[in-house]
Amino acid sequence: MERIQIILFYKFQEIKNLEYFARKQRRFCDQLEVLGKILIAKEGINGSISGSKEQIEKYKNFLLSISGFNDIRFKEESALEHPFTKMHVRIRKEIVTLKKSLNLENKGKYITPKEFFDLHETREDFIILDARNDYEYKLGRFKNAINSNIKTFREFPKFVNTFKKNKENKKKKIIMYCTGGIRCEKASAYMIEDGFTNIYQLEGGIINFCQQFPNTLWDGKCFVFDKRLMTDINQSNKPITHCEYCNLLSDLYRNCKNLECDKLFIMCVKCQEKFHGCCSEKCLREFEEYARERAMRKKIIKNSQSTN
Repeated sequence: MERIQIILFYKFQEIKNLEYFARKQRRFCDQLEVLGKILIAKEGINGSISGSKEQIEKYKNFLLSISGFNDIRFKEESALEHPFTKMHVRIRKEIVTLKKSLNLENKGKYITPKEFFDLHETREDFIILDARNDYEYKLGRFKNAINSNIKTFREFPKFVNTFKKNKENKKKKIIMYCTGGIRCEKASAYMIEDGFTNIYQLEGGIINFCQQFPNTLWDGKCFVFDKRLMTDINQSNKPITHCEYCNLLSDLYRNCKNLECDKLFIMCVKCQEKFHGCCSEKCLREFEEYARERAMRKKIIKNSQSTN
């Protein structure tokens, strides 16, 4: 069976006519019958789509043919099934939300995966900074990486305010990373404009590095924002997270089935079956009550229809 191809891409490139650009993207994706999500803003494009190898190649050629996007880079993976259920093309104020006015020409210098790997080998003194959210860091990270301890990327400036209180941090070489690179573009520019002088960003992010240097500096799995929730990105690593019920090693991230809760948490397969995907016994009781009420409503409607 042919595997599904998945691409992740972004580019900061001014788009003047957002409605036209979005309509063109939406029409082509619908014609191709690919699935995924594409965000468009005046500052550029940020997307991830899935399809057959042929479909993905056609989309890549389409995007590369658009003026200003002929040098866009794609991060590629494959999977057994689509990680998306629909195709969305949406217009936003930012393609990655920081809510800060930045000059992206001030962004951190790129460091290639090989250069990053070599720095580890030579044991050079530098800081590895994870620019992702805390739940992403929890699932997997580079060895010795600092956790930004943020819930959303919008909180990154708050982290910087705390981080810079240690004046030694401003003097050291800092290499930051994220999944595909887009958050580091803004995060590195923000830090440089805040007075940091030795900022680098890992070119292509985690996905690019792990595809070139599998089973080396990365621990755990990589969180992704689609229905998979995680990818092993060419690694054979064991999980570094534990089931929140039984403490068994597990990398199964799930949202609590109780919609009133919707907590993102780690559980093992056995506990998922036992607790029906709920994060606690309280949520399980509420979910079961909701399921009973829903079943009762359906029965009443069915009986009503059969008597009319």
